[in-house]
Amino acid sequence: MKKIDLVRRLAEKSPYFTTYDVIRILKNRKYAYLLLSILEKRKEIFRLAKGFYSKHDDPSLIVYYFKPAYLGLQDAMSFHNLWEQETIPMIITVKNVRRGLRKVFGMNVLIRKIDPKYFFGFEFFKANDFYLPISTVEKTLIDLIYFREWRAEYSSYFKQRIDRKILEGYLRKYPKKTQEKILKILSGF
Repeated sequence: MKKIDLVRRLAEKSPYFTTYDVIRILKNRKYAYLLLSILEKRKEIFRLAKGFYSKHDDPSLIVYYFKPAYLGLQDAMSFHNLWEQETIPMIITVKNVRRGLRKVFGMNVLIRKIDPKYFFGFEFFKANDFYLPISTVEKTLIDLIYFREWRAEYSSYFKQRIDRKILEGYLRKYPKKTQEKILKILSGF
């Protein structure tokens, strides 16, 4: 089997792969970089970030570059069909990385950092041909308030979708002040 076919097979099997994965397969660093460059120029693979590639040109896959991370905030609202608006990918991570907007495939991606003790409340959902970590409806609500992104009109979107037991379980991990703020918003539902 040709070495290029081995790399193509790797790209088929996984939503993302790294330069080091290709080096391990080919056992030749220089050839791995050359092959990745050729495949990228042919548009068979796409560079998500330094040393990070995918066969898919979906900017949401960058979430794996910042792992541990998940997609959240308004992006999760769109995914859960809580509203009809399209949004840019919004990544919540515990890594110490530069926060703010970044460009991936010419699209904006927003990076937000969260305290590791609040890193929970996400599940893997199928999006296209791969799975992405996306915050649950309850965690999305909490994160919107935590990151000060909450707007009054969001209440109508979450009203019928919140599972109170799950939300109360999540809230136990937050300080009293945050719990009170969220419960006050919920009382308006």
